[in-house]
Amino acid sequence: MISALKALELFRFSLRHPALPPTPRAFDAALHALARTRDFDRAWDLLDEVRATHPALISRRSLAIVLSRYAKFRSFDDTMAAFDRMEAQVFVGREFGVDEFNVLLRAFCAQRRVLEARAVFRRLYARFPPNARTMNTLLLGFKEAGNVMALDLFYHEMVLRGFTPDAVTFNIRIDAYCKKGRMHDALQLLEEMEKRNCPPTLETMTTLVHGASIARNPFLARRLFDEMSARNLGPDTGAYNALMTSFVRARDLTSAIGLMKEMEVKGIEHDDRTYYTLFWGLKKDGGVDSVCKLYRRMVGKDFVPKARTVVSLMKFFCESRRMDMGLDLWGYMVSKGCCPHGHALDLLVTALCCRGKVEDAYECFKQVVERGRCPTERGFRVMEGFLVRGGEAKKLEELKVMMLQLQSVGVASVGRAPCCTSLTVLPC
Repeated sequence: MISALKALELFRFSLRHPALPPTPRAFDAALHALARTRDFDRAWDLLDEVRATHPALISRRSLAIVLSRYAKFRSFDDTMAAFDRMEAQVFVGREFGVDEFNVLLRAFCAQRRVLEARAVFRRLYARFPPNARTMNTLLLGFKEAGNVMALDLFYHEMVLRGFTPDAVTFNIRIDAYCKKGRMHDALQLLEEMEKRNCPPTLETMTTLVHGASIARNPFLARRLFDEMSARNLGPDTGAYNALMTSFVRARDLTSAIGLMKEMEVKGIEHDDRTYYTLFWGLKKDGGVDSVCKLYRRMVGKDFVPKARTVVSLMKFFCESRRMDMGLDLWGYMVSKGCCPHGHALDLLVTALCCRGKVEDAYECFKQVVERGRCPTERGFRVMEGFLVRGGEAKKLEELKVMMLQLQSVGVASVGRAPCCTSLTVLPC
């Protein structure tokens, strides 16, 4: 709440100073901060204020921010009332049509409230004539909810209404079938696309390759991947990742590593999913040395992994008693200006402390606090216990003071660390 109020205060400061003109992005950031904390009263006040003084700052994204939070935290009726209020009071004198209607549907679908989204569609489709995006938004909602039967029923209902499916429509249906392991049905849809003169896209073929991976059929995955070139579709990083996942699931690490090298030869960049997928396979079947080798290769390319990969690697290094590699990963991320995920800190601090390297754990813990992040409660209790056991009361007090300073300005954490708790020594 404190950080949201500070964001609001900073935005209003820009409204009062011509030298710092507010931008739509800044307005949406302030609005999002308020909506995220469910402070809807202040959010509406801000919308009214900006509509009166800087109406150009209000966009469809602003509408999406408000409706998405209402759909997440409030009732169906409240969300519909918010939609009507946005139309009547905020978007006054501006076009408010099917695109805004699609935002409302997407807000419900994103929360998997698909039945309510369909009810909204049936209630308002005469007022907001639907377009292809309307239909695809609802189909995507059914897919994300995992309800393939409802997806099919709605699709055929729309076709009877005169809706013409496009490539996006087919991609959604193919993805839904693939995620359920129904590769035969997915391949039939591919044939239907071609019959309708709707050429499959790169996304279509990548989805099918991924579906073959889910079905644990690496041979089909390879065949579909090779078809891309025949269709004049150049495989991108996502396509290679899908095929690599298939090889890793089949425990064919040789082919997976070869695919990574092929990407380098063709100048196709590796992304976080590329590394995460191969690390996942090497952790299961390749051993510690193979993981360390790929890690050093990744670092040598100056690639900065995302939180998921960092946590996965840190867990593996700690469980394998390779604290040197855990510290190396930590130092690498910090050197790149990243503050590693709280769970990565918990893993590293616990492993270091249990192996007598309390000083190293303390330095890592301190680095997080110095960068304005409150560690998790679990990590703090571990650090607290070992510092007390080692007679390092001064260091513990220093950490507490720093963390209290962070909390005084409203710094968020994943699990607030209790800065003034009783000292508890935790066993290894």
